[in-house]
Amino acid sequence: MNITEITAPKSKTGEPIRLAAYCRVSSDSEDQLHSFAAQIRYYSEYTKKHPEYRLVDIYADEGLSGTDMKKRDEQNRLIRDCKKGKIDRIIVKSVSRFARNTEELLVTLRLLKEIGVSVYFEEQGIDTDKLNMEMIVTFPGMAAQQESVSISGNMRWSYQKRMQSGEFNCCYPAYGFQMCDGQLVPKENEMEVVRRIFKLYLQGWGTQRIANILNEEEIPRRSKKAKWSALTVQYILNNERYMGDALLQKTFTTETLPFRRKINAGQKPQYYVENSNSSIVSRETYSTAQQLLKARKKSNNWRQTRFPLSCKIRCPECGRTFRRQVTSGKVYWLCAGKASGTTDCESRRVREDMVYEAFTRMTEKLRNNRKSLLGTLIRQIETMQSRMSDAQEAVKRIDKEIADLNARNLVITRLHTNGVLNAAAFSAQTAEIGNKINELRIQRRRKLAEDEDDEWLEQIRELNSVMEDYFPTGTFDEELFGQIVDSITVNDNTRITFHLTGGIELTEEIDEKGRCKRK
Repeated sequence: MNITEITAPKSKTGEPIRLAAYCRVSSDSEDQLHSFAAQIRYYSEYTKKHPEYRLVDIYADEGLSGTDMKKRDEQNRLIRDCKKGKIDRIIVKSVSRFARNTEELLVTLRLLKEIGVSVYFEEQGIDTDKLNMEMIVTFPGMAAQQESVSISGNMRWSYQKRMQSGEFNCCYPAYGFQMCDGQLVPKENEMEVVRRIFKLYLQGWGTQRIANILNEEEIPRRSKKAKWSALTVQYILNNERYMGDALLQKTFTTETLPFRRKINAGQKPQYYVENSNSSIVSRETYSTAQQLLKARKKSNNWRQTRFPLSCKIRCPECGRTFRRQVTSGKVYWLCAGKASGTTDCESRRVREDMVYEAFTRMTEKLRNNRKSLLGTLIRQIETMQSRMSDAQEAVKRIDKEIADLNARNLVITRLHTNGVLNAAAFSAQTAEIGNKINELRIQRRRKLAEDEDDEWLEQIRELNSVMEDYFPTGTFDEELFGQIVDSITVNDNTRITFHLTGGIELTEEIDEKGRCKRK
């Protein structure tokens, strides 16, 4: 049996060891033993009992997910202070408080070890200054990761049971609805817009034309910046919620870290609940709109199932789609109007296999540069939305109030620790602050529920998720092509532009003979 003694590292200079404490508290936690104030008291007392330490600061993340370190502002501040040489040692209650993702935990601890900062996990009795790095991380890290997976699994199980019983409603109300006391009810001004969309469509208007009308009349969406699009109109026409029913589990969360939302294409069971909520349009209206959608899709896209490029390639001059042509055993695509002589477009013709090769090269580039391109774009859109959205502004105000109350709580705790404030006054004031913070959190959740994510942003997030899971093989991926490509524009005989879901446009070059130019 090997026994390792865990002791505090000795200061080489005789100076006190600069100690930082890190803690994490769930925003929904009502356990005062794990509250921010309680942990401040705990670590203040800890340094009194261990005079070799000098407490630098207490870093506390509150109400954030433990599965992703990027979402922890205080932990990031802690690491920055370590890099600046302000800290010698970190103390944490347990590994699960520090990280629940083994890979991120390993990277972080290696970084800290390289700059001479040790970490002590109290519950596990692990000191990174004493043990082998991989031994430290692997077992507790996996246990913490499993804990996060288990928690997520419990939540999925709860949702599943509520779906099976028909009790599950929704997390975010669709356009036209709002949540009132846990029930989905029509929202007056938005309800009329939904009814108008159905009426216009049944009168013969196309989805893009309806979107244009709404934009011309400046009818707002949930997000003030977002514009109406054919996709948005189509989403409304296809949403069974508007006739009072609900199809549950259209999307699902993956069961392993990192957790991701995916479209349910048969991987999970779905549940159809009739009369789940108040209706906005009649069943007859909804059913007729569905029949018309199917008829138009069959009429307009009958060729689409024949070839991957059917109805995808468009002429930038006349707007017509390209048609397929086989010449001397080679397959080309050219403007249908030019080919029939009905338009006087510039001659544009591309080889089918070269379009496939260009797509393959484009997806490889997009996959390799996904974080810098899509990740940056997602953050920029989120930033713009937060500036434009009234709900997000309210959330920011609430966050500031919570931060101010936490700061006030910290001052009160320090006064109590130093003997300035007696126990009765301390308990009364911290209880009052705690009640105010809980009220603000309730307001925050309501505001977040009011501000539905913009479809555009969701499309880019979905594209980002698809590309993250994609591994290039060097060959044309027809399934991926169907997933992410809305259309292709042949700019000229040397350049084609892929229009991807979410409005992303990427151009690839080919030479006049149809061969892709490699750079």
